[in-house]
Amino acid sequence: MVARTNDEYGIDKVRNSPLGKSKELDMEKHAQIGCPYVKLSLRLQQEFGLRREEAIKFNVSYADQGNHIRLKGSWTKGGKPRTLPILKESQRSLLDEIRSFTRSSLIHATDRYVDQMRRYERETNKVGLSKNHGLRHHYARQRYLELTGWQCPANGGPRRMHLVGKERDIDYNARMQISQELGHERFSITYTYLGS
Repeated sequence: MVARTNDEYGIDKVRNSPLGKSKELDMEKHAQIGCPYVKLSLRLQQEFGLRREEAIKFNVSYADQGNHIRLKGSWTKGGKPRTLPILKESQRSLLDEIRSFTRSSLIHATDRYVDQMRRYERETNKVGLSKNHGLRHHYARQRYLELTGWQCPANGGPRRMHLVGKERDIDYNARMQISQELGHERFSITYTYLGS
């Protein structure tokens, strides 16, 4: 017979690993991708925490608003438009690079979204760049560090239940902002990205 919980064996609950689902873009593998549209979409995922669909449908002429990007509802999960701040030089450089490459979406002019999505999947799988949703996790964890000044629990920082007073308020506000930037607007989803 197997016990129902780990407590009965004296095993602690497993905390999110230091890396978990978070991942940075492997630039050596990225360089092997032949399609420039796919390469730019991947970099958008890393720099802004965009979902794959958002990064493929991204149109810099519409999105770049100087100090923030805006995403159309037709690009996003759930159809909710949103904005994300442009905070780093690497983000600005990427947007300028996309603008010099194309004024429309990151889809070949003769293709539909589904064609580009399949190309994205083929190109990324071919070079071993799968599970790119992890780029969103990395973005969320970096934003948490920027907003709070300390690592999130999933990266070895203090657990939310150990925070008190002002630290707990800072944690709450950071999580809510990150949730909005990711297009969720739910506090509970931040446990998936940042740990508890």
